[in-house]
Amino acid sequence: MEKLMTQSFPSEEYRELEELRKYTDTKTHFYNNIIFHNNTPVGLITYWDFGHFYYIEHFAIDPAQRNGGYGKSVLNHLCQLLKHPIVLEVEIPEEEMAKRRINFYQRQGFSLWEKPYQQPPYKAGDNYLPMLIMAYGDIECGKDFDLVKEHIYCEVYNVKS
Repeated sequence: MEKLMTQSFPSEEYRELEELRKYTDTKTHFYNNIIFHNNTPVGLITYWDFGHFYYIEHFAIDPAQRNGGYGKSVLNHLCQLLKHPIVLEVEIPEEEMAKRRINFYQRQGFSLWEKPYQQPPYKAGDNYLPMLIMAYGDIECGKDFDLVKEHIYCEVYNVKS
């Protein structure tokens, strides 16, 4: 699944794989999951449990398995399973693929927060990336943005916001 991570995300959008393995083994509120269908791996999803909301850090379906309903099925299952709101980062909708991702999440009930957000760098020397937040559940941009940003910055990226 590490291959899927490196194929699905630009290098500046994920931590070093050794660090990802370490987080999987040591961070009790970090979940690194392989998605299976009939004992065949079809995707991955990583997320954080911050108590009052969850943050999906990475979600990808194997390109050979896309358009088979796996993404929708996994996201629907996760939204039903998790008992608190869910947030995630998406790229600014300038490219067609970014627009398609946002539309996918909106079809699953996520709302787009239009407030500017910068994803901190995973690796030294990388830059902050302009992104947007999407959210599912009882959470609002106006009252929750700063809290969400602070948790993500501190816990995921080890940055003080």
